[in-house]
Amino acid sequence: MSEVHSKGTSLTELEKAAGEKMSSFARGYYSHPGEGGQTYRDNCQAFKRYRLIPRNLRDVNIRDTSVTVLGSRLDLPVAIAPTAVHKVAHPDAEAATAKGAASMNTLMALSSWSSQSLEQVAEAAPRGVRWFYMLFYRDRGRMKRLLERAERAGYAAIVLTVDQPLFPDSIRRKPASFPVQFSLPNVWIDDDQPGPLGSMEHGAGLAKIAKEAATWEDVKWIKNNTRLPVVLKGILSAEDARIAVDLGVAGIYVSNHGGRQQDGVPATIDVLPDIVGAVGGEAEVYLDGGVRTGTDVLKALALGARCVFIGRPALWGLALNGAEGVEEVLQVLKHELSIAMARAGCAKISDIEPSLVVHESYYLYRQLLNHAGKVNNKIVTSKY
Repeated sequence: MSEVHSKGTSLTELEKAAGEKMSSFARGYYSHPGEGGQTYRDNCQAFKRYRLIPRNLRDVNIRDTSVTVLGSRLDLPVAIAPTAVHKVAHPDAEAATAKGAASMNTLMALSSWSSQSLEQVAEAAPRGVRWFYMLFYRDRGRMKRLLERAERAGYAAIVLTVDQPLFPDSIRRKPASFPVQFSLPNVWIDDDQPGPLGSMEHGAGLAKIAKEAATWEDVKWIKNNTRLPVVLKGILSAEDARIAVDLGVAGIYVSNHGGRQQDGVPATIDVLPDIVGAVGGEAEVYLDGGVRTGTDVLKALALGARCVFIGRPALWGLALNGAEGVEEVLQVLKHELSIAMARAGCAKISDIEPSLVVHESYYLYRQLLNHAGKVNNKIVTSKY
């Protein structure tokens, strides 16, 4: 894939092309917004409510988009979020996604719901930076074995999703027929998979082994039983972020599950500043949800994110052209970020400061004050 091709492409165009290539099942499975779709839509729309205040006359002829995340140097502050069953999008599945991420020297978080084992993915992209998203299980022995496998396979961090206290009812009550057959090797590690994926038997089996309503005690146990740093994904509350930091969690991953869990929660970009403030620099902060342009990335970084993650866009690239398609999505965002940085007066990531971004409400508030304080060119003082 050539960089020139990426420069003339946007993620909107890639999404449209992927939609034409995907099966109807894949389109529905990956794009499902959850419940009414309010949060799904607001994730993207919220970015547009933030305005950039560029600084001019700075030397931005050469830009450096590299960043360090939990000690790993990445060529761009955009990583691949953990998403399920990539085989629905492409036969090469998660191995291709890992190759695409590695080709751009960025990280991929592998889901426990992947259609390939964590070892297979590591072997496919041995030079890539990988994190492993692990489920909470009733049997801590199972968790311990998975933690050890992730360490041996060279994963750099453990991600725990904390915004899924319950599996969707559909897992137990509504059978689904996947168009391709595969197992979940990172879930069924010591036992046979009970029935095909999507069946009621499979859902019942998951309910038996997974601990859905995990607690802070489970987080403590995992942190104490791995040498790897622990990242909590699904944090939307400043209070939870503070608790996590006090427990020694290394990364706070601001996410609302792409709107697929609880509809009606805030857009991630809107809660990011409060969480960054609560963390106080004692852990790295990441964000996913609604990132579609390089300007979105710039805004998230200005508001305190160390890097952002993309979920659905990576799957669009995977569906289009396997590993090269994933690479193209990342290349688009890297190019757009580089241009946005130049226009904002930033030559490197450390130049991106909070003063670069202001919420649109700031201007509305000033307009209202100005309007309320002046009537017929006379200054009016409020009687209240």
